Amino acid sequence: MDIEIIKQHIQSYIDTIADELYQVSHTLHAHPELAFEEYHSAALLADSAEQHGFQVQRGVAGLETAFIARSVNATEHPAVAILAEYDALPGLGHACGHNVIATAALGAALALQSVRGALPGVIELIGTPAEEKGGGKAIMVERGVFDHLDAAMMIHPGSKNMVNRGSIASNALVFEFFGKAAHAAAAPDQGINALDACIQTFNNINALRQHLPPDVRIHGIITHGGEASNIVPAYARAEFGVRAATSDVSLEVVEKVKRCAEAAALAAGARVEIHHLRHYAHRLPNPTLARLFAQNLQRLGQTVAEPAADERRGSSDMGNVSHVVPAIHPYIAMVPDHVGAHTPEFALAAGSEAGDRAWQIGAKALAMTAADLLLHPQLLEQAKAELAQMTNPNARWRQMKFFD
Repeated sequence: MDIEIIKQHIQSYIDTIADELYQVSHTLHAHPELAFEEYHSAALLADSAEQHGFQVQRGVAGLETAFIARSVNATEHPAVAILAEYDALPGLGHACGHNVIATAALGAALALQSVRGALPGVIELIGTPAEEKGGGKAIMVERGVFDHLDAAMMIHPGSKNMVNRGSIASNALVFEFFGKAAHAAAAPDQGINALDACIQTFNNINALRQHLPPDVRIHGIITHGGEASNIVPAYARAEFGVRAATSDVSLEVVEKVKRCAEAAALAAGARVEIHHLRHYAHRLPNPTLARLFAQNLQRLGQTVAEPAADERRGSSDMGNVSHVVPAIHPYIAMVPDHVGAHTPEFALAAGSEAGDRAWQIGAKALAMTAADLLLHPQLLEQAKAELAQMTNPNARWRQMKFFD
């Protein structure tokens, strides 16, 4: 079947199943689930894929809410994956639009399945939990889930259509401080104040900031500061995020932040335990995949924008995926420029007609791009060559183990 006919069919098929996809998106939006607790969301997506002929493996990589829905034709390659996210944010629900992401991924997979006989290779819909907190994809990368793939793709709602927007690297740190309880009025000299060590860590980090590159971000909260004001706190706990433009720079800053905590504990006479929970690598948009996706967006009548030089960027565990397989994480316009993610306004948009338009456009562009790759393996070879030029397989974060 000609690629042009396949793309026309993909578009019309997604329009045909729009009601089914609408129900999926709005069900996810109405029932947000947090990281690693997305039981109903994962089941809804996996069940839908299974009903359309996919072979579904649940509990992938030891994660209860991860799955792979697989459709194999005559050969095991090319293997192209569409990735779904479906976790929500505490208190804000789907304020990052993961219901839109998941629905677009499902729609793309079902559309590809509808033309399965005309496409070689393997189509995978991969359910990836806990992007917001926990790093489902980072865990799955470490456990080899993506190693067999030739390409991986997903979309994300945003304020404009962008295919070349990267992300910054991010690290999650936890500091636990251990002191000694005492009566804060009668015998404060007999205590060791763990909270003092925790607060001094923040002060040390603030002193460090003037000596860091301008792209570095360090942000933290105190999650435990004591039991009562008349008891010297024996235990305190803080969580920090450490980000920078690249993984290497972020890990250099992590070491400095660790020393801030160690010095604070030493000054207070407390003990500190440091936990480096996860690393999100900086994302590498693959040029070949990005070009194809942009062309397909334009085919759908969409305008594609280049990220501004001073574009504000967050972090994503899709960055880890982009270092092991050619990958893209394009943005699909859903909200005005003044509405940012992780806000109530973004959550409202994700469940509105704007959100429905975003997943329809995203599903069509994903499926058409996957069809391009499945039918033209030389494009995948080009994408792999680009990836080899952009990455270092011996990068420090690639040698680190964060998950047992």
